[in-house]
Amino acid sequence: MTYVAAEERYDRTPYRRTGRSGLKLPAVSLGLWHNFGDDRPIEIQRAILRRAFDRGVTHFDLANNYGPPYGSAELNFGRLFREDFIPYRDELVISTKAGYDMWAGPYGEWGSRKYMLSSLDQSLKRMGLEYVDIFYSHRFDPETPLEETMGALDQAVRSGKALYAGISSYSPERTAEAAAILRGMGTPLLIHQPSYSMLNRWIEDGLLDTLEDEGVGCIAFSPLAQGMLTDKYLNGIPAGSRASQDKSLSGDMLSDEALGHIRRLNDLAASREQSLAQMALAWALRDQRVTSVLIGASSVAQLEDSLASVDNLSFTDEELQAIDKDAVDSGINIWSTSSDH
Repeated sequence: MTYVAAEERYDRTPYRRTGRSGLKLPAVSLGLWHNFGDDRPIEIQRAILRRAFDRGVTHFDLANNYGPPYGSAELNFGRLFREDFIPYRDELVISTKAGYDMWAGPYGEWGSRKYMLSSLDQSLKRMGLEYVDIFYSHRFDPETPLEETMGALDQAVRSGKALYAGISSYSPERTAEAAAILRGMGTPLLIHQPSYSMLNRWIEDGLLDTLEDEGVGCIAFSPLAQGMLTDKYLNGIPAGSRASQDKSLSGDMLSDEALGHIRRLNDLAASREQSLAQMALAWALRDQRVTSVLIGASSVAQLEDSLASVDNLSFTDEELQAIDKDAVDSGINIWSTSSDH
């Protein structure tokens, strides 16, 4: 059946300006890191994307190596875009990234111009797009001059293959440097994508201030700490979960101490008549410098639960103080190597 988007799709979702740019993003965006590879039924993927757009989620975030296997998330998205979303291209913000390993040999990862621009061409081909809205440097490359990596982003924009340039998991110092280089080239840095959650608060130590100073937006990935900030692990590690498979979440992270913090946060969420996931997303959005939070979804029901977070984004001072007691680092930042440089 031909997809026709809901007429009321823009009625409930708040949008925030990305830094000092003209681009607005939905407060909750959809990431295709997990659940859109070849290990998931295409019809479930279709249902999630359709429902997300029907609820005003205009931003879909990908990367070259999302899957599994690498590239399959872009291929699957490309198929669904072609079948369902072509009429709505100008209502969508589609992003992709290059930086992590993607293909064999010396040109298949990191931040060289060779890799970045080749990867973008491959991503556009997989998705069947003429351009992406945002093209990211997925991680800082300590062995490539930053001028070269930023020059690749600048060239992507000038060639018309991307509308905006972004970076991910860069330190405050490297972010400021990257912003200055791009500004000098005439292609402003639009957005930074860091990991951020109640259990991983590293961006509060300088990065948010840098983004504010530079006029750069912030879109937080893993705001649910790889699923730790949901009700999934309150009573142990269920079969088939990320933690049970050591898929970007080690069972070691779910210590008794960590679970104690999570259970107390869950109790507070219940007092707010929210799920733990909803409160965690609302908390990440409490700072207006955070443009959007990136969620994953394995089902329409999970998507709906996360999107309901925008129904209650306000916190009392007492609630924030109570959260601070349990919103502590839990060793979840597996991307810290990039932002340590």
